[in-house]
Amino acid sequence: MKVTVAPDKFRGTVTAVEVAEAVLNGVRALGHDGVAVPLADGGEGTVDVVGGPNRWTTVTGPLGDPVDAGWWTDGSTAVIEMAAASGLQLAGGPRHNDPMAATTRGTGELIGAALASGVTRILVGAGGSATTDGGLGAVEALGRRPFAGVTVSVCADVTTRFTDAARVFGPQKGAGSGMVAELTARLENLRSRYLDDCGVDVDTIPGSGAAGGLAGGLVTLGATVVEGFATFAALAGLDAALADADLVVTGEGLLDAASFQGKVVGGVVGRAAALGIETLVIVGQRDIEVAVPHGVTVVGLVERFGRDLAFSHTAECIEQVVREHLSGTGQGNLSAGNR
Repeated sequence: MKVTVAPDKFRGTVTAVEVAEAVLNGVRALGHDGVAVPLADGGEGTVDVVGGPNRWTTVTGPLGDPVDAGWWTDGSTAVIEMAAASGLQLAGGPRHNDPMAATTRGTGELIGAALASGVTRILVGAGGSATTDGGLGAVEALGRRPFAGVTVSVCADVTTRFTDAARVFGPQKGAGSGMVAELTARLENLRSRYLDDCGVDVDTIPGSGAAGGLAGGLVTLGATVVEGFATFAALAGLDAALADADLVVTGEGLLDAASFQGKVVGGVVGRAAALGIETLVIVGQRDIEVAVPHGVTVVGLVERFGRDLAFSHTAECIEQVVREHLSGTGQGNLSAGNR
């Protein structure tokens, strides 16, 4: 049997690369063949799937403190994560974030470092932001016409409009209802400013609200908003890896309704279904209300092993699920030897 392994990260526990390795361990232990295609959709972990950071730049963090942000380049293409420069985790999570003050300036500085390196293509992962500044910090850091001769793609997993960014994403960044209204008004004013200064109505561009409007701000400088999953699937060669697969294994930390709306899991499931390939989805936790497509098996690690094991021995749990699925042995306990 040939198994194609195409997971996302499990946020807070294992990277997409580590998930793929755990799945392959289970596949090979039973004598099957596997190929790993770890994926991302533009959120945290995006740089990991292209090989991990090989460049580091000190930039302005989301709340003004300097941070060392890692990024990747092969000399012609650069991959950066806005989360590495302006991410919510850097701000201390929603409890410690200041949504009104959080800035994308560091992301602009990181893009500037990539431009200075001489690349001709930049992929900007737009997930995990602390910000709702409409990308103004990044725009101001970069100045006018910074992308001459360079293709800049903002990789998003949402289609949210620019002026809806605060309403949709503000609460998860620590903004209460009053602050959401203030942030929305600020975005509406910034939309008008971008239109006057650049001739671009960012609110008409699907996904311009990604990363609190960073996507829209970068569009005014000449960037394009693209579907993150499709971009990194093409970069990783997913279609070729699926061509003769008998089984596809994918996964992520939390399966919910959003999983099938631009995320890695939904994208992989869709492509596998189009080819008539069975899919195993391994997740940390799952919303049992979410409808699962025909031909897809979903296993939640917390439900299967309990919360403690699922979080403390995630890779081992993933390997065990794969062994069980391939051997048809059912739901035996995670053995001590696999911990």
